[in-house]
Amino acid sequence: MKIVFPELENSTAAEAIKNFPNVEFLPAPNLDVAAAMLNENQADSMISGLDYSSRDVLISYKNHLPLQSSYFSSCFICKKGGLHLTLADGGVNKLPTKEQFYTIVEDTAKTHEKYFGEQPKIAMLSYSTKGSGGKNPDLEKISYVITNIHQNHPDWIIDGEMQLDAAIDETISAKKTPDSPLQGKANILITPDLNSGNILYKSLERFGGFTCAGPIIQGFKMPLADLSRGSTVADVILTIDVIKKLYEA
Repeated sequence: MKIVFPELENSTAAEAIKNFPNVEFLPAPNLDVAAAMLNENQADSMISGLDYSSRDVLISYKNHLPLQSSYFSSCFICKKGGLHLTLADGGVNKLPTKEQFYTIVEDTAKTHEKYFGEQPKIAMLSYSTKGSGGKNPDLEKISYVITNIHQNHPDWIIDGEMQLDAAIDETISAKKTPDSPLQGKANILITPDLNSGNILYKSLERFGGFTCAGPIIQGFKMPLADLSRGSTVADVILTIDVIKKLYEA
């Protein structure tokens, strides 16, 4: 596999790639040249973001690379010991429409399924649990997503809207959502907007001790990543591992 990585001279990147002797990492002078290398089949994937803003990385992807889905989105793969979660969208879509929201959920579940090889168990997160917060346009979008996921992917488990504790804690789920098919065992967390997604991802990483890959950029015809400028060596190693497995899947 060949991955174009414009920031190969960055010390974090240089340390991380030592763990992948069977992957060829290609340099590029800037983002546009790197994206062009993908279009010309000189590379299979691209990772960037250590020295570039997310805006610049995403604009380069959007301007140069072909989409596979109707929209593009992002997810984070978060791991801590034996615990793992996939979180979306904390990197791309500020206030997704119901159609964008559906694509975020669908592509994130596919990413999770490919990387972890397990059944997606999707929690649609909210301030509200099963109507406890009253009516809100965000809750209508959640209902739209759940209805369409049930129709198009009946083998996936999805439920919401629900608060985070009910999604991941079996005891609290038994109190708040006793009839939920998730039973407090969600492995995919979907937040309603970019604000909440980015804050949750940073909280898992900085307060919770998780290593986080990504954001992994979804919806294009090849696996892509947009690293945070605060990514650690462990984050980059995990990101490369995710990209490699997505490519091989």
